[in-house]
Amino acid sequence: MQVFEVVIAMLVGGAALAAVARRIGAPYPALVALAGAALALIPGVPTLVLDPELALALFVAPVLLDAAFDSSPRDLRANWRPIASLALGAVALTIIVVAVVAHALVPGMPWPAAIALGAIVAPPDAAAATTVLKQLRPPHRLLVILEGESLFNDASALLVYRLAVGATVTGFLSGWTVLPTLLVVTVGSVLLGLVLARITLRLNSRIDDVATAVLFQFCGTFLVWILAEKLHLSGIITTVAYAMAAARLAGEAISARIRIPSYAVWEVAVFVLNVLAFILVGFQLKSIVARATGATGARYAAVAVTVCVAVIIARIVWVSGAAAFSRWRCRPRADGTPGPHDAVALSGRGAAVVGWCGMRGTVTLAAALALPTDFPFRDLILTTAFGVTLGTLVVQGLTLRPLILALGLSDDGTVAREVRIAQDVLALVALEILEVDDSETARALRDEFITTEVAEADAPHSTAREARNHLRARIVEAQRSALVKLRDTAEIGDDAFHNIEEYLDRLEINVR
Repeated sequence: MQVFEVVIAMLVGGAALAAVARRIGAPYPALVALAGAALALIPGVPTLVLDPELALALFVAPVLLDAAFDSSPRDLRANWRPIASLALGAVALTIIVVAVVAHALVPGMPWPAAIALGAIVAPPDAAAATTVLKQLRPPHRLLVILEGESLFNDASALLVYRLAVGATVTGFLSGWTVLPTLLVVTVGSVLLGLVLARITLRLNSRIDDVATAVLFQFCGTFLVWILAEKLHLSGIITTVAYAMAAARLAGEAISARIRIPSYAVWEVAVFVLNVLAFILVGFQLKSIVARATGATGARYAAVAVTVCVAVIIARIVWVSGAAAFSRWRCRPRADGTPGPHDAVALSGRGAAVVGWCGMRGTVTLAAALALPTDFPFRDLILTTAFGVTLGTLVVQGLTLRPLILALGLSDDGTVAREVRIAQDVLALVALEILEVDDSETARALRDEFITTEVAEADAPHSTAREARNHLRARIVEAQRSALVKLRDTAEIGDDAFHNIEEYLDRLEINVR
């Protein structure tokens, strides 16, 4: 009962801290991380150990699916070079640097355990950065790169994490089997995600009850992860492929009356899971703090601070170096002709922001919690993981807003332009339907669509309400099909798509 009371109090506190974070323009995970650290120091707080096998599935699967569902394949393809550079190169450099630093500070730590620590703290959490960035409206490309990185750096880091943990536990790792295994796991995970997306959406489209549909979505997410793990595939890659495929099909397969409440529930669930992750780490740190007294506690703190500094520097060095190299490749030729266009070539200001957006979050905490209870140096690794998460969230998270304001980065209007394109097309779709309809209802509606805006909802005292709503429903259905086509042909991205889709959903609810 005491644990339950603390959890409820922390959830309420998390909601209050999120409100404070919005007011001061800071990422709420930074304030929640401070609360989790304070939890470990409060006398009388109970200790709680989470089942390691549960940690990744519980915290990573829903959070990752929520992020992948909103991603834009078109924008990811356009920026695949910088995304791959961050998800592979930056992660690899961070793992190496952290492993070397940890092994130097703690010579008795086995190399596989040091590599596992590097893999745990390697993947940044884009949610913390984008919470601030979306308020400041920076160039759209920066958001795409950071959100795309967060989808794939988790997969690359956790694959190394699994290999390192396996090597630590078994004491053996065959180099000849690593690459074929990674290839099979990657391809198999993608195929499984694509297949499961079609199956679950087909089933979900037949559910009319909102509560049942949302529950099925959550259970389906965990079932996808569990099935991938049972088949010895990557739960991360499977979930990303599953979510991205489901997002392409859900626009027409799921009704508006299901989608609107499900989006709201998912937003709340992701927030709760983020807060719970910090609470559970605080519970576990309580027992570690009790054991790590004197010199041991000082050593843990020194390792955590040093690794945190190494993580921040490694990312800045990689991003700055990659961006500078790309700009050098894109320089004009000696004869004055333009150089090759390279999507990696971030500007100096853009590279500064991306390099500073290295806050760690839920994935780092979940991976640390998922270590076996008898893992070598588990207390040190868990303390260091939380220290890196807390340090990056506080230092980088609370200074990100002043940095962007100082650099003068502003919205390039990409999404707004695509929204206007979609609105123009949908207005034409409505007019095409109305022009071939000679009814009085059609004549009454025609003037409403001679703008670039999508039609508003039915007036409360209009005549022939049923006929009017029926015609509006036909228009909304045609507009939705046109909107899906615009996205599928890459004329608009998913950000503009979801913007208009939300409007059509509300309109559909009104007319039905």
